Amino acid sequence: MKYTEIMVRYGELSTKGKNRKLFTSQLAYNVKRTLGEFPAVKVHADRDRMHLLLNGENSTRIIPKLEKVFGIQNFSPSIRVEKNMPDIREMVQTIIKAVHQPGQTFKITAKRSDHSFELDSNELNRELGGAVMEVFPEIGVQMKKPDINIRIEIRKEGAYLSYETIRGAGGLPVGVSGRGMLMLSGGIDSPVAGYLSMKRGVEVEAVHFASPPYTSEQALQKAKDLAAKIAPYAGSIQFIEVPFTEIQEEIKRVVPEGYLMTVTRRMMLRLTDAIRIARKGLVIINGESLGQVASQTLQSMVAINEVTTTPIIRPVVSMDKGEIIEIAEKIDTFELAIQPFEDCCTIFAPPQPKTRPKLDKAQAYEARLDIEGLIERSMAGLKVSEITERSEQKEEFSDLL
Repeated sequence: MKYTEIMVRYGELSTKGKNRKLFTSQLAYNVKRTLGEFPAVKVHADRDRMHLLLNGENSTRIIPKLEKVFGIQNFSPSIRVEKNMPDIREMVQTIIKAVHQPGQTFKITAKRSDHSFELDSNELNRELGGAVMEVFPEIGVQMKKPDINIRIEIRKEGAYLSYETIRGAGGLPVGVSGRGMLMLSGGIDSPVAGYLSMKRGVEVEAVHFASPPYTSEQALQKAKDLAAKIAPYAGSIQFIEVPFTEIQEEIKRVVPEGYLMTVTRRMMLRLTDAIRIARKGLVIINGESLGQVASQTLQSMVAINEVTTTPIIRPVVSMDKGEIIEIAEKIDTFELAIQPFEDCCTIFAPPQPKTRPKLDKAQAYEARLDIEGLIERSMAGLKVSEITERSEQKEEFSDLL
């Protein structure tokens, strides 16, 4: 059956009062960006719903992409027919013949936004219910939770019929809550943290630390592939590669083994904050989950956080590993994340890092470093790529920051 339109329902957006126009405009922008490879599709965002006019584009390719757009509660692919009863009756009968299985019940749900149409909603329900029973005389009618609900909407430009409602991603449109810098490693947790932040409307930019030759090209590509897995929820993601070799070598040279992890994470956080300022972000996001590893105890978080006053969002902080893995499997990042390519957090990891580091000791060991010079040189070498679902990377350099 060839669909001509997709009707999108907003869900949570309808509760947002004065912000509704901003939210629906952002959602329309995100949908257009997500469907960029389908130029014929026209997007019309109204107060309570959005209409995508397909203009001949393939709905079977469009529907899976729409399912990942945050801010959509659900949507219904629709078929447009001329606004007269013979054509509407014929399409209702075509639909019921195509989808009905023995023993199933049905319901007609008619809505008439064009009040000049000859029948009102109740009359449409009766007339079109009769059309269904002409085809299947024994079919049962069920007002609550029918197996098949054929929806008809009479609008000024035509009649629109649909029979399936597809669940959307929910949440808020990416971008309405501002921008955040996601500290994206190659592990399981940080892509999940990015996904959960995006669901609450945060535009995420991925910050990844690379230390060649200690970290491999495969490790860098793995991080980009993880970013590509969550990119469809926003349309695309900016991926910021941070050169970290010199900093890690200096830390390894002058900091005692037990404090390597603490000082390394403090430097990562300083750099992420500098990138946030340059790119007009509001918060930092990471995948820390309380108590999993040495850098994720409360004492470590306090010692590491001290370098910034920027809010740090930790979406998975209270989850156990099983809960995080469940989401990672849902968004298809888990199999990628467990590939054995080491990232910056693991290559110089000491066998017995301090789980309760002292802030004054971390500061004293850091005093041996040229912090300003190290950060300045790292910032000068940033590489920025745009990551899409298809992992197309459009590379810029840090002078565009």
